Amino acid sequence: MNRWTRKLHRWGALLIFIPTFVVVVSGLLLQVKKQVPWVQPPTQKGLPGDPAINFEKILSAAMAIADSGVSGWSDIERLDVQPGKGIVKVQCKNRWELQLDLQTGNVLSSTFRRSDLIESLHDGTFFSDPVKLLVFLPNGLVLLGLWATGIWLWWLPIRSRLRKAKRIRPA
Repeated sequence: MNRWTRKLHRWGALLIFIPTFVVVVSGLLLQVKKQVPWVQPPTQKGLPGDPAINFEKILSAAMAIADSGVSGWSDIERLDVQPGKGIVKVQCKNRWELQLDLQTGNVLSSTFRRSDLIESLHDGTFFSDPVKLLVFLPNGLVLLGLWATGIWLWWLPIRSRLRKAKRIRPA
């Protein structure tokens, strides 16, 4: 059992090295996405009050920014309306993010957003669904096995010392 556990632990770690590296590095970046502007642009604050701009104003503001690559609604991935902060985030299909004031329609921020790309790397969807299911899912299962075998390998010397102490101790 112990020899098998050591072999499984050694070869399993070698097998999942690259996918685990991708998951760990991307996970670390996702942990600090709100603190590191390079990962995700900081959320700006607009003027307080009920939203005063309409969808056409949002589209025209997005089209006015060349980096956004917006020529119509088909170039926009999603809108994230945050009335409490007075903004709408326009996330473009090319990963560009615009933050507009909900009162005036002024552009508060125009920056590349990397967090969605990093998240797709983290879960494997960046590569494809088959890679996600055939590489990243088994990677997680092997990692779970490494955790279990690592706990077992950590426990073995402790168990051995306890048994030895029990044999030495008079009854």
